[in-house]
Amino acid sequence: AERYLRGSLAPAAPIPNRAAFSLVVAWHGVKLGSLSHDGHEWRWAAAKGSFPPLIRETIPGALPPFIESLLPEGWLAQVLRDEDERSALRQGKRYLSNITITEDARELGLLPRDMLEGRLQGFANEGLFSGRYEGAERAALEGSFEANLARIFASGTTPRLSGVQIKAPMNLDRDGRLRAATDLPFTHILKPAGTSGFEHMPIVEWLCLELGARAGFRSAACALVKMPEDMPPALLVERFDVREGAKDERFLALEDFCSLLGVRSEDKYKGTIERMARALRAVSTEPSEDLATLFRRALFTWLIADGDMHLKNVAILKIAATGARDFASARLSPLYDTLTTRVFPGLEHDHMALKLAGKEDRLRWRDFETLARTIDLPLRQAADIAHALVHSLDAAAADVGLPAALRSKAAEETAASVAAIVGERCAALAAELG
Repeated sequence: AERYLRGSLAPAAPIPNRAAFSLVVAWHGVKLGSLSHDGHEWRWAAAKGSFPPLIRETIPGALPPFIESLLPEGWLAQVLRDEDERSALRQGKRYLSNITITEDARELGLLPRDMLEGRLQGFANEGLFSGRYEGAERAALEGSFEANLARIFASGTTPRLSGVQIKAPMNLDRDGRLRAATDLPFTHILKPAGTSGFEHMPIVEWLCLELGARAGFRSAACALVKMPEDMPPALLVERFDVREGAKDERFLALEDFCSLLGVRSEDKYKGTIERMARALRAVSTEPSEDLATLFRRALFTWLIADGDMHLKNVAILKIAATGARDFASARLSPLYDTLTTRVFPGLEHDHMALKLAGKEDRLRWRDFETLARTIDLPLRQAADIAHALVHSLDAAAADVGLPAALRSKAAEETAASVAAIVGERCAALAAELG
């Protein structure tokens, strides 16, 4: 009977794994490798060729941290209604850091390449955008701004953004037209106002980026945008992680500290400045300069009462030449996503997002001295940094003002609150420094 059954039964066809799929991951349109999922776990396979180590598989079976850090979170994740990482990656195609992820490699040549066209410095006057806003909500007759953004993101070719604040990917062309970047190069980020007491969030962020620039930080270029239909002004930020034109052949990527430390985005508040410094020392091409900048950044964050400097709001800008196996430059990125959180409702007692010397509030100069010792920054250099920052920031806070076209009683009061907090903290630290 056994011989009969063995001889008469045809071998069963293998059962196909319908949960399995594979994605092509490209950087500036060049294939970096393949990301596959078998229904249970992820697998990353790097392509053959000369590429710097941008994507690392740190935990077998898990999504590589760099890819995970690109995924939408917060408001956008709710709008897209992705069930999990697999769904999110299969629906989106374009991401920050010039990354494209698609199931069909033929699409790589059809999607827009992100590079600057119009520069914000040519379409901004005293902090106010002077180009033409042609965002999607202008043509909409019904629905909220959020609903209009949701319709934009319904297209898989609309670039995906991380971060919980509402943001829209935009394109600024050479004629100063600002449009949704659905099928255009993604060059700028538009951050509209919030509601329920957060209407002035773009104004506060613009003020803090301006303060940072005046205090000597490299800061993202930005301008405030007068919005249609009596909406509060929005903040327009120019990307610094894209090519500057057709002749620019550099490969650029922005890797935040969640990715560097292998921390999931939902744990972005679980970290310390000291741990960031250790990671920075290992990857920076100029570690001494970047550690001093990180120290200044932590001090600046405290002085402006920014309670949202978490692991995704600080990053390394990595740059490589075509065909290179290593990054020519890996440096702490320009300042972005920074604002005085204590001026908003319910955040009057907000504290640092990340601990410093074991503390997140009531910081004194001795805590910053402890930080300096821990990251091997000479105390004399740390004191010099603090003196210079306090002096420049205090002067900037007393001088910076809103664009005339956006001044209102409420906006002026918010700006005055920011200046008062900065002035008070600068005075307190100056007294301790002596």
